[in-house]
Amino acid sequence: MSYLILDPNHEDSSFGPVSALAIMAKAPRPGKVKTRLSPPLTPDQAAEINTCFLKDTTFNIADLAEDFACAGVISYTPVGDEHFFDGLLPAGYRLIPQHGDGFGERLLTTAQDLFRCGFSSVCLIDSDSPTVPREAFAMAVDALQRPGDRIVLGPSHDGGYYLIGMKQAHAAPFENITWSTSSVFSETVATIQRIGLELVTLPLWYDVDDAATLSILRSELIDGIQPEFTSLPGYVAEHSRRFLKELDGSL
Repeated sequence: MSYLILDPNHEDSSFGPVSALAIMAKAPRPGKVKTRLSPPLTPDQAAEINTCFLKDTTFNIADLAEDFACAGVISYTPVGDEHFFDGLLPAGYRLIPQHGDGFGERLLTTAQDLFRCGFSSVCLIDSDSPTVPREAFAMAVDALQRPGDRIVLGPSHDGGYYLIGMKQAHAAPFENITWSTSSVFSETVATIQRIGLELVTLPLWYDVDDAATLSILRSELIDGIQPEFTSLPGYVAEHSRRFLKELDGSL
């Protein structure tokens, strides 16, 4: 199964009341994704668990879309690797290519492109948090569909964020941010406060990008131990759980 690639030069009026929930994703090539998980994983295993994360997050969002006016999108890189997503995503998912030099620019241009496609609001979501509770995504969509301008942030335990949502493509939250550091969330909050926008903060969650956070994920999905810093039960993430069980069996 292949998926529709959105063209920002062609607005779709049917997207008018719909929020785009866009996962920022690299094509799952071994040696190109989740490299900080290798070791303990091999490059092939890191690519496989990356695929599991994508499946879990996209199916979580697809189920949410049955009850909310939202649609799942993959914002992907690099251009030309679209076929790596064939058959991985739920039916009805759409793709949109990333462009821009740095991470902040890619986030901003993705938001701009999705608004040009006709979506009423946009959430940009990381691809490293497969157990984010569906309730957190629902809170983001609900906040963005209320009247008035605001930004939604989902803070990560490492000091970043797993989601940023907006009703128009404000550039400031993506400028002069020290990306890939523990200050990303605090710097973004300070920027939002400086420009005078309302901020809605989602429940704290976590990214899986190294051996330590992989261990947290294993404890959550295999042992049923909810991370102590979370306030909600996580999404079941069945693809990731199955991968980790099979990994345990191979050790």
